[in-house]
Amino acid sequence: MKKQISSLVIALAAGMLLFGCDSKKEEKAVAVTAPVTPPVSIIVIGLDDNFPPMGFRDEQNQITGFDIDLAKEAATRLGVEVEFKPIDWSAKEAELNSKRIDVLWNGLTITEQRKQNIAFTTPYLKNRQIVIVTATSPIKHKADLAGKVVGVQEGSTAIEAVENDPAGKTFKELKKFGDNMTALLDLTAGRLDAVVVDEVVGRYYVVKKPEDYIVLDDDFGDEEYGVGVRKDDTELLAKLQKAMNDMKQDGSAAAISEKWFGRDIIERDDVPVEAPVSPEVAR
Repeated sequence: MKKQISSLVIALAAGMLLFGCDSKKEEKAVAVTAPVTPPVSIIVIGLDDNFPPMGFRDEQNQITGFDIDLAKEAATRLGVEVEFKPIDWSAKEAELNSKRIDVLWNGLTITEQRKQNIAFTTPYLKNRQIVIVTATSPIKHKADLAGKVVGVQEGSTAIEAVENDPAGKTFKELKKFGDNMTALLDLTAGRLDAVVVDEVVGRYYVVKKPEDYIVLDDDFGDEEYGVGVRKDDTELLAKLQKAMNDMKQDGSAAAISEKWFGRDIIERDDVPVEAPVSPEVAR
């Protein structure tokens, strides 16, 4: 009887040992075959699609522009596809951080406030906040804007530039618009006295309609454009930065600038280039 019990105990012990070995093998197999996160094959770029010449729709309703060409070239170098997604520009940080888009690339000004929520590449373009008035306007200087109604784009750095300038505190009203084109239409219609806008955008309109608009010599300050990503997306930021650096060094960025502005206005770390005075815009 004792011999039979001993044999049974030995058999049970051996079974438990084999079960334990099998369990470890299964765990090991699971660990080896665990799914691997696939590499990124497409990046979604958020933009205001009514912001020429940086990003806008052409006569065929296709999204085009200076920043669009830069982004396409960078995507090619990263070996990924790119999708351009129009967004409400005033909600751009929410769009980015909710992961509905991966990148902001559309004349995005680098500011200390935005740096709290967005990670930026180094600057690639300088910009100024210029003042546009009608060709027949009596306004010649910023001081003449006292008591006037001035338009800006909602969500743009023109708002901050104006609010931080003593002249901005003398306006009768700072009126905000969904896009700059609507603001300029109100300027033409006489509902505004002036529009404060990014120079690269404002010059685009003025060159197209020099009989309608003029640009004041005074401005509301300098700024710089950068490409923005989520702060925790360090790998994508590093890849974009390398692509931008290479594009600056091999002349690709300069060629795109020549296409849209008639000259090289790309800002480099070693040789900064000033914003355009009167760009020749290709369509």
